[in-house]
Amino acid sequence: MQAVISVENLKKYYKAYEKEPGLKGSLNSIFHRKYKNVNAVDDISFKINEGELVGFIGPNGAGKTTTLKVLSGLLYPTAGKVRVLGHEPFKRERDFQKQFSLIISQKNQLWWDLPAIDSLILNKEIYEISDEKYKKTLDELVEILEVKDLLNMQVRKLSLGQRMKMELIAALIHSPKLLFLDEPTIGLDVVMQKRIRDFIKDYNQKYNSTIILTSHYMVDVKELCKRVVIIDKGKILYDGFLEKIVERFSLQRTINLEFDEQIEKNQLEEWGKIKSFDGFNASLEVKKDSTFRDIAGILEKLPVRDLTVEDPPIEDIIRMVFDRETK
Repeated sequence: MQAVISVENLKKYYKAYEKEPGLKGSLNSIFHRKYKNVNAVDDISFKINEGELVGFIGPNGAGKTTTLKVLSGLLYPTAGKVRVLGHEPFKRERDFQKQFSLIISQKNQLWWDLPAIDSLILNKEIYEISDEKYKKTLDELVEILEVKDLLNMQVRKLSLGQRMKMELIAALIHSPKLLFLDEPTIGLDVVMQKRIRDFIKDYNQKYNSTIILTSHYMVDVKELCKRVVIIDKGKILYDGFLEKIVERFSLQRTINLEFDEQIEKNQLEEWGKIKSFDGFNASLEVKKDSTFRDIAGILEKLPVRDLTVEDPPIEDIIRMVFDRETK
């Protein structure tokens, strides 16, 4: 399968100006400017195939948005090879620009004082979409997102969730093969977040579009992405299936226990760290590689009625990955 995105040893470095505080600092900076080198993206490589919906996750300043801007041609790479849809993005060829969309949270592409439909018509002309295709695509998107009654309202009068729906329509009106979504659900309430997630999932499946999603909400990533790329300080820490992160990085499991009769707390201490205990119920954190041995010992010595075993939440495991790299 041919890769839609191919990145080899991508680097994006730049200098950031530093100024000392106060008037003295301002005066000194006129004659002696200080800069620091920032390695926003530091020698990363990955490939994404057609139809994949990949989560691109990391803390603030990790290099996520910088990478998306390089892939979309907004930034010129310092070094490395980048091919997107068969093009070098920084050349900004017209044929390439008509095949992708980039949505960055809190960055509006719709005209604030005009109805959304006016911006959509403008996009139709920019992307040279035929009347027939425009109407067909618009009708499909409006129906899926349930915004028919909002097309003729000023964008400034729409709620945040409604504006995000319109932003999605504007980004998809030319039926792009590739979609970059940077924090598409940030600031939305939980109901609207789910609706946007459902739309992204359905759109990916229906049109086999390739999507890169960045988000700080792990619910977005868990519900939408089978594969994730974890980046921090400009370097990729993990690239693979989301479910495999648990196997690779989790060192503990939690055993939840229910007893037939009351026991003493000290009866559990030999197996692991006690997270909760009330005599008849307990949660115990144990080492992953000794889980089954610990369970066998507990069943042999204690009056267990029922037990369950849980892996740590994905959010906690991702946090472990970042913490491990900073130590």
